[in-house]
Amino acid sequence: MKRLLGILLTIFIIVIFLKGCIRADIPELEFSKHITPSIKNFVYPDENKNVVLNGVDYIKSQAPVGKFGGEIVISTIGEGPKTFNPCNTKDATSSSMAGLLYEGLLATDSRTGKVIPQLAKSFQIQGNDYTINLRRGIKWSDGKPITADDVVYTYNEIVFKGLGNPSTMDAMMIDGKLPKLEKIDDYTVKFSTSKPFAPFLRQLSYPIVPKHYFKTYSDKGASVFNAFLSPNTNPKKIISNGPFLLKEYVAAQRVVFVKNPNYYKINLNNEKLPYIDKLVYLIVGDTNNEILKFEAKEIDVIGLKGNNVARYKEKETESDYIIYNLGSDTGTLFIAINLNNRKNQGGKPYVSPVKQKWFRDKEFRKAIDYAIDRKSMIQNVAYGVAEPLFTSESNNSVYLNKNIKGHEANTKKAKEILSSAGFEFKNNKLYDKQGNLVEFDLYTNAGNLEREALGVMIKQDLEELGMKVNFKPVEFNSLVNKLTNTYDWDMVIMGLTGSPLEPHDGKNVWTSNGTLHMFNMGVKPEERFEWEKELDNLFDEGALKLTFEERKPIYDRYQEIIYEENPIIYLYSPVRISAIRKKIKNVYPSALGGLLYNLDEVYIDK
Repeated sequence: MKRLLGILLTIFIIVIFLKGCIRADIPELEFSKHITPSIKNFVYPDENKNVVLNGVDYIKSQAPVGKFGGEIVISTIGEGPKTFNPCNTKDATSSSMAGLLYEGLLATDSRTGKVIPQLAKSFQIQGNDYTINLRRGIKWSDGKPITADDVVYTYNEIVFKGLGNPSTMDAMMIDGKLPKLEKIDDYTVKFSTSKPFAPFLRQLSYPIVPKHYFKTYSDKGASVFNAFLSPNTNPKKIISNGPFLLKEYVAAQRVVFVKNPNYYKINLNNEKLPYIDKLVYLIVGDTNNEILKFEAKEIDVIGLKGNNVARYKEKETESDYIIYNLGSDTGTLFIAINLNNRKNQGGKPYVSPVKQKWFRDKEFRKAIDYAIDRKSMIQNVAYGVAEPLFTSESNNSVYLNKNIKGHEANTKKAKEILSSAGFEFKNNKLYDKQGNLVEFDLYTNAGNLEREALGVMIKQDLEELGMKVNFKPVEFNSLVNKLTNTYDWDMVIMGLTGSPLEPHDGKNVWTSNGTLHMFNMGVKPEERFEWEKELDNLFDEGALKLTFEERKPIYDRYQEIIYEENPIIYLYSPVRISAIRKKIKNVYPSALGGLLYNLDEVYIDK
């Protein structure tokens, strides 16, 4: 044990010594003034081209021609994917794997942030009408053509009916109305919105699925459809349009993908991509196991947490990997507080009335915010490789409200806030006006060592206020069930992915009827807080403004509300630092997409 503590202390000292030069030593990526991410010391190929060969509309990659063959092994922490149904993903692992199998009409270019055609060859906007021209001649993995029928089915029968994960339906709603979609011909469709709608094009990245395969299941209702394409599905039966096909899934061990011979992207020599034959995800239990597998050369890419950055950087020149600094994480890390005052069908409150009074008290939440020692978290958990976060937009968002400066941890001020709100301190314990001891549960997902460490520190910070905190790491699926189904939770440490380009993507979190409005799930319109009503209005208004200059003040205000009301308390943004084997070529790091957003273009050069 002493030896372990000595090693940890040594690593900590090295990190503190080196953290001042980390940003200078590691190639750093940053956003330019508005949307376009720029990269120092890297030259991107030109934008991809549309070409027609033998009647097929291909995307022609402009990346250097690579070598065919080989495999790349990456990792995923936790228990693996929960589904391969791209319409029903609710976690990052399932979403990323389904994204290898299914693509949308349009996509966001990970290098420039622009909206670019994908299954679509082109698009035109005229007023509130969006005409999408599909690629001709491209096929599903079973050889059948991809046509307008698949697009109309995907949106009208899945998205607009709220099957699977309804977040896209929420995001496309304008004044309670969904867009209209009509088929013009076999390769042309037209969406019509009721009003001009700034975020609309980015919503068209939703994965298009094969009508001839999915319809049998969607016709049977939500429960059947949501169970469709579970991890137990025979991989040979899955029909896809993405760069890869599912080859094998072994529970808690690995997921194996192979290249899709019908993929519609080609290289400069008109040869079909991807280059690699196989992509393997090793399912690792936690970050410690991930590090061991990277060091054993069992995986090719790893995201480095703070306590490993200095050690890996020190060895880089003599290693077979290269390290990149990708800037602040585009997601957010936070504590959510359950404000729900609803009752279940049996009349029992989801949250006890005693706790409801605490959690729904703005001053109680404010005291917790002041008690959280973010600097200590960054130093001891992130080892200095992170930045404090006080806003609901990530630190690299082009919509970040820079007027929100945050504050230092201040236990004295937190106690003063609680005293003013009627709470009392007796024998180093906190009691409410009715004499109830302030005691609650704090959850996070087990196996995520960073969040588990944060839970221990938050427990200590809040116990300085006399609160009794029962910290409970639980299995991820159980945690999601608590948050979205049973509502049986008090506080939780969580993270959400996000887009630094489009705040509207968070509509399902912040609007009162959103499917991820976790802090007050299922609230009735008449029972909303006044600030929830304002959030609803802001997100409606922001979507209808068409310029950045018009939208920025609206999204500044929404961030102010979250900062003032604290239903969610933000912690910090890790700086994303990743290591990748030097044998992997055509790697063009992006602050938006990371290292391997272009898996169809990368190749192995041994």
